[in-house]
Amino acid sequence: MNEITGSAVGPMSEAGAMPAWETRFRAPRVGLPEWAEDAPDRSLFVSNVTGTYELYAWDRATGGRRQVTDRPNGTTDGTLSRDGAWVWWFSDTDGDEFGVWMKQPFAGGDDIPAAPGLPPSYPAGLALGVGGLAVIGRSTDDEGTSVHVVPPTGEAYEIYRHPESAGVGDLSEDGTLVVVEHTEHGDAMHSALRVLRVSDGSTVAELDDTDGGRRELGLDCLGFAPVPGDTRLLVGHQRADRWLPMLWDVAGGEQTELAFDLPGDVHAEWYPDGSALLVVHDFHARGELFRYDLADGSLTRLDTPAGSVGGASARPDGSVEYLWSSAERPPAVRSTAGGVVLEAPGLRAPDSVPVEDVWVDGPGGPIHALVQRPPRAAGADDAPAAPFPTVFEIHGGPTWHDSDSFAAGPAAWLDHGFAVVRVNYRGSTGYGREWTDALKHRVGLIELEDIAAVREWAIGSGLADPSRLVLTGGSWGGYLTLLGLGTQPEAWTVGIAAVPVADYATAYADEMEALKALDRTLFGGSPQEVPDRYETSSPITYVDKVTAPVYISAGMNDPRCPIRQIDNYVERLRALDKPHEVYRYDAGHGSLVVEERIKQVRLELAFALRHVGG
Repeated sequence: MNEITGSAVGPMSEAGAMPAWETRFRAPRVGLPEWAEDAPDRSLFVSNVTGTYELYAWDRATGGRRQVTDRPNGTTDGTLSRDGAWVWWFSDTDGDEFGVWMKQPFAGGDDIPAAPGLPPSYPAGLALGVGGLAVIGRSTDDEGTSVHVVPPTGEAYEIYRHPESAGVGDLSEDGTLVVVEHTEHGDAMHSALRVLRVSDGSTVAELDDTDGGRRELGLDCLGFAPVPGDTRLLVGHQRADRWLPMLWDVAGGEQTELAFDLPGDVHAEWYPDGSALLVVHDFHARGELFRYDLADGSLTRLDTPAGSVGGASARPDGSVEYLWSSAERPPAVRSTAGGVVLEAPGLRAPDSVPVEDVWVDGPGGPIHALVQRPPRAAGADDAPAAPFPTVFEIHGGPTWHDSDSFAAGPAAWLDHGFAVVRVNYRGSTGYGREWTDALKHRVGLIELEDIAAVREWAIGSGLADPSRLVLTGGSWGGYLTLLGLGTQPEAWTVGIAAVPVADYATAYADEMEALKALDRTLFGGSPQEVPDRYETSSPITYVDKVTAPVYISAGMNDPRCPIRQIDNYVERLRALDKPHEVYRYDAGHGSLVVEERIKQVRLELAFALRHVGG
């Protein structure tokens, strides 16, 4: 076992001084700005302009921007108080996700504890209300989830506690009610909603589509109406086999399901005056925006380019700001009023190549895959010819999906002559509730059946060279990579797993409590209750069957895929004399430092090129 130090170069950017793939990582990015509800000129956004992802305050009235946080391993979790006076940010230790909320004056100044009476925990939601009121969700391994009210003056007090996972949803406009999304019924994939009085934690209303855990129907708090005295709550539901919004009057109990003639998942948020909803429609790996007027039920499409919407927010003037990208074009913060709203100075990320949509018949139904072919090299007359060395890059989650959006990682493989295939396997979101919920009990094995079907298509269609196939992914994708190398040893030439689950029983013992709850839902119990299921779905069970060289990268402080279970797997590889390399770094579930990320990708590329070629 050793660390690769060789150079993977790839095509140069236009400047010629840096490979295009590195430029895509180094090019400064900005996230979608959040704005203070009662001071809309004050905004907060995330950027990597310094080389590390940190929080930035932006005064739109003056144009001034300043860096709020400055930590070695970066900061991305933050929000603004309603009056815009304070920036709240979550302070953990080197990516371990365990810490406390801090706050800093918007104009600059010292950081102070936002809730000095509350000890460190994993975050479980935050809602900030009028007059400095805050409601904070906390999660710990020993105590489960608790919710605490932090008044503008006086000490914090607890209004909710339960051993199962839960989180703070939203505060009503007047600050008297708070929504808690909970899984007291034991199904961590399908939340119920409880509305509590902020004053004493007494229950005002309940909504549970699971019927006590007997039905797999989830609810999602999308926010209270932004109008004083209005007790309507915007809720996402799954009653039609996909996510749709509805209105729930928590005072009177009336539920109003909203009719949308749209085929995919529909998410929504309020326009600032409460007269309309901003609708985000996700369908077949792409997104679009609509305005839904509550008075007449009209749905109007907003003009956005084809691609993916990574977030959207309606401004008080009626315009909508949104983060847009496609697989070919880098992300930009745009406005329906026209133009780019916010951009970072410096390098511009080179374009990549568009995706092709492929549908493959699988054991559970049609599987959607996104395919990219390597581009023509600079100065070449023709594009490279298939079959290509091919990377199957598997997304994490598992309840997530790959989309037609810009990603520097896949673009790096393309620059090195690989085709890239991304599979929205069963378990992925965006293809109906049954598709997402299908992976229970046979965890990992179901996803790999879909990946295998797409692999057969890639080879049969002439796209992929069967002797040069790379299986790779991060988090759940890293887990599926290691499991695939053991259960499908003849299918893959190389495996590259980032922050994976490698030894499931040990991972369960060490991971954060919220993920324990998810695992109990997926497997139907804990490792003590259903040991055979965990063993069948654990990569370490099949480590003796692995034949492909394995590369693993892992964060030393990762609470999601902890390091001990990865070390167990690596020790088995070593004992069996399996070809492998390991890279450990001082962060959590991935790195927010650009140079560290580039180093990791360089090592992954070099490992693949040594064993596969490009």
